[in-house]
Amino acid sequence: MKIIFDTDPGIDDAMALAYLGAQPQAELLALTTVFGNGGVDITTRNALYLTQRFGIHVPVYRGAHTPLVLPAPTPAPHVHGYDGLGDIGALDGFEGAPQATFAPQRIVELIREYPGEVTLLAVGPLTNLALALDLDPEITGLVKEVVIMGGAFGWGPRRGNVSPVAEANIINDPHAADKVLTANWPVRAVGLDVTTQCILSTAAARELGRTAGETGQFLFDISRGYEKLYTERDGFAGCAMHDVAAAIAVFEPQLFGYARGTLRAVTEGIAIGQTILKEDGRSFPPGPWDNLPVQAVCRDVDAEGVLAHYHTILSAHYGGLKAAV
Repeated sequence: MKIIFDTDPGIDDAMALAYLGAQPQAELLALTTVFGNGGVDITTRNALYLTQRFGIHVPVYRGAHTPLVLPAPTPAPHVHGYDGLGDIGALDGFEGAPQATFAPQRIVELIREYPGEVTLLAVGPLTNLALALDLDPEITGLVKEVVIMGGAFGWGPRRGNVSPVAEANIINDPHAADKVLTANWPVRAVGLDVTTQCILSTAAARELGRTAGETGQFLFDISRGYEKLYTERDGFAGCAMHDVAAAIAVFEPQLFGYARGTLRAVTEGIAIGQTILKEDGRSFPPGPWDNLPVQAVCRDVDAEGVLAHYHTILSAHYGGLKAAV
């Protein structure tokens, strides 16, 4: 399965990338970076570092550094660290350079090169995808699927993680999110409703460090501060695997339950960043959800199945392997 991974690494992005590197069904065509968990220079450096560390041979393309309309969001180092990877010193002395092509342009080129075959897996703000749509609106008919980690639709235990209703990737560029969610291509949204149920416990993370070699231990090490945040804020010893859940949904869709309908992202006001699903079959007076494509939203998850699958894939691939850097 041909994948473009649009990402803002990020600890859970690193976990998801490790999975994609180990997933035998995945053919990674490109990593495209975007601002989000840090500025785009930081997320690009992290993507370059992680591909080398995990032994993943895939080109990295630097993408958008600001949202379409709003100012760039303020980084939140208390979540992922100042370096985006837990501040454990892993990046000390590392240097790398991305490819010269701007990420949205490369997204268009690859979709054109492989019509009907490319899945866009986007786990950060959706700015690169929105810019690709501006460059070539016809890619909506050429992409296989767009799978995003983003949104909160009201079914799960948490409505939002940045505001009472907004998830971080959406609120970081709500205008881009609305453009992507309303475009005429197939979208599958994996939001907080399900990702907050996919918890990597301390014990499971430590076990992965034992069974998945240097990569498993690295993921354990960078996630200590990330886990501390969840422990203090949410009261459990572990961390949510947001981006991992979206990546696994690409390959194991049967682990998720879905609702269908039209989608919008709120772009202003007190509810900025909120994602709204008008479920298919429900009737309302004419409004801003009319005449839009019907998309899929994850509403249920086999969380134990997701975690078991993640452990199996990483342990099988990385067990006994040495880190590349």
